[in-house]
Amino acid sequence: MKYDKLIFELSSPGRVGYSLPKPQYPKYSISDLQNHLRTTDAVLPEVSELDCVRHYTNISHKNHGVETGFYPLGSCTMKYNPKINEEIAKTFSFPRLHPYQPVSTIQGALRMYHELQDSLAKISGLSEFTLNSYAGAHGELVGLMIMKQYHHFNKDFMRNKVIIPDSAHGTNPASTTVSGMEVIEIESNDQGMVDLDALKAVLSDEIAGMMLTNPNTLGIFEKDIQEITRLVHEAGGLMYYDGANLNAMLGKVRPGDMGFDIMHINLHKTFSTPHGGGGPGSGPVGVKDFLVKFLPNPTIKKLDDYYYISNEADAIGQISGFFGNYLVELRAYSYILNLGKENLMNVGPYSVLNANYIREKLRKNYELPIQDFCMHEVVFDGLKHNPNEIRTLDVAKRLLDYGMHAPTIYFPLLFHQSIMIEPTETESLQTIDHFIETMNQIAEEAKTDPDTLRNAPLTTPISRTDEVFAAKQMIFTYKDYLEYIERGE
Repeated sequence: MKYDKLIFELSSPGRVGYSLPKPQYPKYSISDLQNHLRTTDAVLPEVSELDCVRHYTNISHKNHGVETGFYPLGSCTMKYNPKINEEIAKTFSFPRLHPYQPVSTIQGALRMYHELQDSLAKISGLSEFTLNSYAGAHGELVGLMIMKQYHHFNKDFMRNKVIIPDSAHGTNPASTTVSGMEVIEIESNDQGMVDLDALKAVLSDEIAGMMLTNPNTLGIFEKDIQEITRLVHEAGGLMYYDGANLNAMLGKVRPGDMGFDIMHINLHKTFSTPHGGGGPGSGPVGVKDFLVKFLPNPTIKKLDDYYYISNEADAIGQISGFFGNYLVELRAYSYILNLGKENLMNVGPYSVLNANYIREKLRKNYELPIQDFCMHEVVFDGLKHNPNEIRTLDVAKRLLDYGMHAPTIYFPLLFHQSIMIEPTETESLQTIDHFIETMNQIAEEAKTDPDTLRNAPLTTPISRTDEVFAAKQMIFTYKDYLEYIERGE
């Protein structure tokens, strides 16, 4: 494997980037302390301050993000995060709030929390939200715990199975299992939607509910959604809405109006908060009226113009330290207020327009397994005319040479060579046209110059790596690097 020469080779023996004053106090003579003092020098790279600054600056320039180029990662909604949201979140007062402050001193913070809950409820068509969940997957678990608590509250202990379509996000079955319930998977029909006959076949008095994303992971709107919710409700189950694709629905359809009882929202996908790197995240959970009492503690209530913290007796318990990731929620609050009702209603239509534009412009060169119009994302099944058997992976790697991040590949699992593209509503026509031109050019290269695609990327700091070797021989520290060099690999 090739490693960038700026990572560790800058070290030169005896070179330092600091100058500390001589100690003014004698060494401690406490024996316990002496026993824990280091007796050998730490193995660290020796570099000057200037070399160190240049190293990290160069590394930052080699990262790809939504602010450096097009980032059409399907199912993840990598939209632009307005800078005003960041400025507000780092305003002096907000990061210095403490959860143990007297309630009377944090009325403004609690007001924001309460108003964001109320905004999300109006946007989704549900009754009340909690912001305590730390991420989307955490929100899924909380929603399923509420579903389970509801059935147990009604002494209906047999209901322990959750229906999940094969087009669902991978976290759905994982969250169900963690919640202590069982997964029942049903297959999609040839239009990529829930097969009603398959659904009817698994309904019973053991069904706790159904988890569904609408539009689904194929970017297709479930046209039979009201019939689906009716069938599940008649069987005694609850409907759970995975809010991962809510971006496509804004301004047009609300999950609550479709018949869903519980949902989580990925603030990073729909309401423009930071995404990636393992956090921080936020996955608010909303419910209909009859489930409000099960929302996790603590909750924020309002009496006249005063906001206070409450703990409810029937709640599922406490699922986070306090009130979730407050500064992330503050960013979402800023985003909603900046857009306003009239502009928030344009998010879904523009997302759908951009995705369908890409769909039509690429369908002559890329296989389109679902012929119906898509919503916010489109899924292709590899190249259409492919005499040299170029894989989706090769197309994705080649795209990096053109300064664009690759789309999601090999997901959803329904197709062998899936390419999932989501442009979001924030991208311009010029950017999308450039992406389309590039994708069509890559399709031509696949026929005329296949070896270039097989060896791509060619212009990035690191070429195509042996991913198995990289996973087994991870180099995270200077010590790892020295051991790697000593082995002569």
